[in-house]
Amino acid sequence: MLLYTIAAILGVIILYSLYVYFSQKKAVTSLSQEEFVKGYRKAQLIDVREPGEYEAGHILGARNIPLTQLKTRMKKEIRPDKPVYLYCQSGMRSGRAAKTLRKNGYHDLYHLEGGFKKWTGKVKSK
Repeated sequence: MLLYTIAAILGVIILYSLYVYFSQKKAVTSLSQEEFVKGYRKAQLIDVREPGEYEAGHILGARNIPLTQLKTRMKKEIRPDKPVYLYCQSGMRSGRAAKTLRKNGYHDLYHLEGGFKKWTGKVKSK
């Protein structure tokens, strides 16, 4: 009985993980660093990490709008008619941010594959 319960819980976790993965994949285009660099200067570059992470180091030209504040700040600070380039530490939060933006009418959404931890370009820190 315990084995069936554990198997059922693992099954639910796996199904949920697959759902999240594919729904994020539909909401945002993942870009390699090279592709990201080609387009982010003509777009709105948003760092969705928390302020402490942002201040420790961020991509030059990025604005900090943490995922936790995105719903309240997006209408005032992010234009729906321009491309939006997102990144976070690993790519998970930027994927969630893209889903939120997509639900609110934003369509030209991109995020950095692997996140800031894989970034090798210019960085600014405070």
